[in-house]
Amino acid sequence: MLAVFSFVYWIFFVLTLPFLFAVALVVFVLTAPFDPRRVALQLWSCAWASFYVVVNPLWRSRVVGREKLPWNGAAVLVANHLSMLDILVLYGVFRPFKWVSKAELFRVPFVGWNMWLNDCVPVWRGDRESVRKMMAHCRAHLARGAPVMIFPEGTRSPDGRLQAFKDGAFRLAVDANVPVIPIAVSGTSEALPKHGVVLRQRMRAEVRVLDPIHPSSFESPAALRDAVREAIAAALPPEHRPGA
Repeated sequence: MLAVFSFVYWIFFVLTLPFLFAVALVVFVLTAPFDPRRVALQLWSCAWASFYVVVNPLWRSRVVGREKLPWNGAAVLVANHLSMLDILVLYGVFRPFKWVSKAELFRVPFVGWNMWLNDCVPVWRGDRESVRKMMAHCRAHLARGAPVMIFPEGTRSPDGRLQAFKDGAFRLAVDANVPVIPIAVSGTSEALPKHGVVLRQRMRAEVRVLDPIHPSSFESPAALRDAVREAIAAALPPEHRPGA
C-alpha cells in the first residue's frame, strides 16, 4: 500500500509544482523592487514546502525554538542531513534564509527555478573555483543581513547517524564574525531514507533550533565546528547520534 500511496503522492507533487511556482513568480515580480533580500518570496517558499507536509496524512512536523532564528540579521544556520524531506521540514521555520545547495538542484524544473529566484547559493562539489564563488556569494548575503543555511555533512547520512562536519560553514562564520545557529533534525530518515523514493512509514519530524554559538568564543574554525556538532548530537535522539 505504501508503494501505491508513494506513487500517487509524488504524482500530486509534480502536478502541483507549476501552479505553486507561478505564485512564486508573481510574488517575486510584485515585491522585488522593494524587497532586496526577497523575504516575501522566501516566506512563500516556506508555505509552499509546508503545504506538501500538511497535505500528506502520514506526515507531521514541528519546530521547536523558532524564536532563536533572526528575521533580520546575519547568521550561518547549520543542520544535520538525513533525508530529502529535511528540506521540506526546514522550510517550516518560516524565517528568511538562503540555501547553499549542490548546483544540480538548480536545474530541476520549478524547484530549481524557485531557488534561482530566491538567490540561493549553488556549489559544484569538488570544484575549487565553485567553492570560492559559493563562499563569496554567502558573504554577500551575510553582509546584507540574510542568514545562509548549510548542511555541514555535505550529503545525506546513509544510516541516520550524524556524520563528520566539513569546515566551510564554520570558516564562513569566523570570516564574517556572525553566529552559527545549530539545528537538529530528526524523524525524516525513517519516512524516506537516503536511497529510494518509496515512503517507508509515518513521519514524525522535529526541527529543533538550538542556541546561537558565536565564533569569538573559539580559537579556530575547527574548534567552532566541533562545538556545533556536539550541540547537534546532544539534541538528537539516540538513533541519530554518532556511534548509536
